[in-house]
Amino acid sequence: MMWTAIVPLKSAPERKSRLAARLPQAARIALSEQMAAHVLQVLDSVPAIGRVIVLSPIPVSGRDWRPDRGRGLNVELEAARADLAGEALLVMHADLPLLTPADVAALIGSAGQGAALAPDRHGQGTNSIAASPCWVGRFAFGPDSLRLHLRATPAQLVSRSGLMLDIDTPEDLDEALRRGWRTIVTDRQWEMLDGDR
Repeated sequence: MMWTAIVPLKSAPERKSRLAARLPQAARIALSEQMAAHVLQVLDSVPAIGRVIVLSPIPVSGRDWRPDRGRGLNVELEAARADLAGEALLVMHADLPLLTPADVAALIGSAGQGAALAPDRHGQGTNSIAASPCWVGRFAFGPDSLRLHLRATPAQLVSRSGLMLDIDTPEDLDEALRRGWRTIVTDRQWEMLDGDR
C-alpha cells in the first residue's frame, strides 16, 4: 500500500510561540525551518510514501502544496481527506527533529486496516496519524488529542523516540539538546539559549 503524507506547517511568524521566552522570533523560525526540512527529507526517503503534501498558508518552494485556508487544522485535514478519498494518509507534524525513516515505517506498518497513532512523550498529544482508507475516525488534533483520537476509534499506538519528541516548549528543546540534537541558529542565538539553561 502506498501512502500520501500531509505535513501541516504554520506561517513563519506563528511558529513555536511557546519558545518566545527563550529565543527571538528569527531563531524560532530558523528552528522550525530546520525541523520541517528534516521531516520532509525523512518522508521523501521512505519507499512506501508516494507523495508528500505540505499544508500551509503559502506555498513551500519545490513542494506539493495544499493551501491552509485558516479554518482550523482538523477541518483542513478532513477536507484533504475527502479530496484524497481512497488513499492511505499519514499526517506528520513538522517539529520532530529526531525522526527517522524507521520510525515512519513502523508507524505506517502498524496501521493495518485502521489507524496507528504516535503519542507525544507526555502521552497526551498526537504527533502523527497513519490512517488507512478504512479508518472511520476523525482528526482531533489539539489539547488532549491522543485521548480524543482513541475514544473515536481503536488504533495502534507506536511509541518511538523519534516520533514522541516534538518541540513545543523550552523543556522539549532542552530534551532534544540533551539527546545530542543541534540546530542551525546563529552562535549569538545559541549563546542566549545556553545562558538561560
